[in-house]
Amino acid sequence: MSLNRLLAGLALGWILSTGAGAATFEARSSAPAPALQAHDLAGKPRTLADYRGKAVLLNFWASWCPPCLQEMPSMERLRLKMAGRPLAIVAISSAEPAADVTGYLARMPLGFDILLDSDGSNTRRWKVFAMPTTFLIDASGQLRQVITGAIDWDSGEGLEAVEALLANPR
Repeated sequence: MSLNRLLAGLALGWILSTGAGAATFEARSSAPAPALQAHDLAGKPRTLADYRGKAVLLNFWASWCPPCLQEMPSMERLRLKMAGRPLAIVAISSAEPAADVTGYLARMPLGFDILLDSDGSNTRRWKVFAMPTTFLIDASGQLRQVITGAIDWDSGEGLEAVEALLANPR
């Protein structure tokens, strides 16, 4: 799949998902999370194994996606609220140049890990069809829930989902 087709598909998914107006929550029956092979902004390779022992909120986003940008501040507030608890928040930028990501981060500093999926391979592997899409993964690497669409992570359903993940770490 070409990068242009991936971006067009993600844009269509975003349009369709935002038309519904609300995020969708899909519970998963504790299956192993797909492989994650990305780089951080410094170029260091990262995988899910780097976060083993912590629950992971893995958010696929893009700097061109308004709902993604809308939910980023709540993810930062969640990070601050969960300080000292076994939760890693990881945002993986999907199929866009690093310069676009660093440009956004210059305006919105974030304290959680930002990874790059410049070629979209992780986006395809994780079957992300709309932005933003977030995966909740337990401390043993099992996929527990998928949330499609933007939500407020530091209150309401978003916070409840994270608290439930932390309460049952497996």
